[in-house]
Amino acid sequence: MPEGSHRAVFLDRDGTIVDDPPPGFLHEPGKVRLLPGAADAIRRLNQAGWRVVVATNQSGIGRGLYDAAAYHAVQQRLTELLAAHGAHLDAAYFCPHFPDTDGPCDCRKPGVKLFRDAQDALGIDLRRSYWVGDRLSDVAPARALGADTTRGILVATGHGGRHRAQAEALGMPVVPDLAAAVERIVRGK
Repeated sequence: MPEGSHRAVFLDRDGTIVDDPPPGFLHEPGKVRLLPGAADAIRRLNQAGWRVVVATNQSGIGRGLYDAAAYHAVQQRLTELLAAHGAHLDAAYFCPHFPDTDGPCDCRKPGVKLFRDAQDALGIDLRRSYWVGDRLSDVAPARALGADTTRGILVATGHGGRHRAQAEALGMPVVPDLAAAVERIVRGK
């Protein structure tokens, strides 16, 4: 696939931008809560000229716990909350599959289909992009797509604490939260 000219930061949603309350499977707009500093971090990326793209696994759809309309309602609420802080997303992609019932797919992270779709739609140069999330599956695509391993940044929010050792063993930075990840990205470290 051809590389574009735009740099992007691919963000996981639940546990990275918004709170992921137990038992998970966020599907009610009224329960969407931005994590501290997340909106300001996204606004900083917007101002610095980065494309900001959400890529999220939503296996609750494949499990029958909610439908795509519920996902879109939560996404709309996130858009509203970010706008209130002067921030925006350039795009959002999701995988609705649950491997136990749907079988394997290319779009479930760490699969790369969502990122390739964004590359094609937004003219993204994947080698110059970053991946930020609270699970190893969120940040592992950096390596699979030819970017330097340090361009996958694990945040300690959400489930990040459980994946810290694995990320560090792969040479991926681990930071406290999205704001710290954005600081690293904007400073080019």
